[in-house]
Amino acid sequence: MSIRINEIIPDLQVMTDKGKFSMHNYIGDTWAILFSHPKDFTPVCTTEFSAVAKLEGEWEKRKTKVIGVSVDGVEDHTKWKNDIEIYGKCKPDFPIIADIDLAVSKAFDMLPSEAYLPDGRTPNDTATVRSVFIIGPDKKLKLSMTYPMTVGRNFTEILRALDALQLSANKGVATPADWQIGQDVIIPAAINNEDAFKKFGVFETVLPYLRKVNLR
Repeated sequence: MSIRINEIIPDLQVMTDKGKFSMHNYIGDTWAILFSHPKDFTPVCTTEFSAVAKLEGEWEKRKTKVIGVSVDGVEDHTKWKNDIEIYGKCKPDFPIIADIDLAVSKAFDMLPSEAYLPDGRTPNDTATVRSVFIIGPDKKLKLSMTYPMTVGRNFTEILRALDALQLSANKGVATPADWQIGQDVIIPAAINNEDAFKKFGVFETVLPYLRKVNLR
């Protein structure tokens, strides 16, 4: 069964290269990004983990924890991090879940319930384990993205989406296409003009249902 947007994620007990913890306790009162990979020691995934490591300061500014997931074990995760550091010239300090029983992959609907890890498995056996989940402090799923094995994820876009989600949660607004920090945002249609003026001040009515305001 898949987890839908705004549903609470399961409080799984997970083993990582940084010890065992429950998902809810680890997230605590912060935001979190769970990003998964089909296997350790794979080329695209190595570049992605390096990209995440380089953004450590950006995650910290946004009070966001990042958690990797791969179907290999803790020992492989530890060894793989050496390669990630060599490639990216940046130490990956975030934990990687050792999802060898596929509990996380199945709970988040990344693999079918009957999936298993055969002997001599390849990344193709867990090809759909290549997703991103942004989770709020309320432990609810806010956003998910799934990529094919051949396309590296754009973590600049994931960071942008996180900014938009946090702004929406804090200010009660929506963001238009291609929005960047500092640009105009959208006043939700559920707020009438009178209440919108009280809350945001002067705003622009582009269309009767599309009103923009700058929060600077």
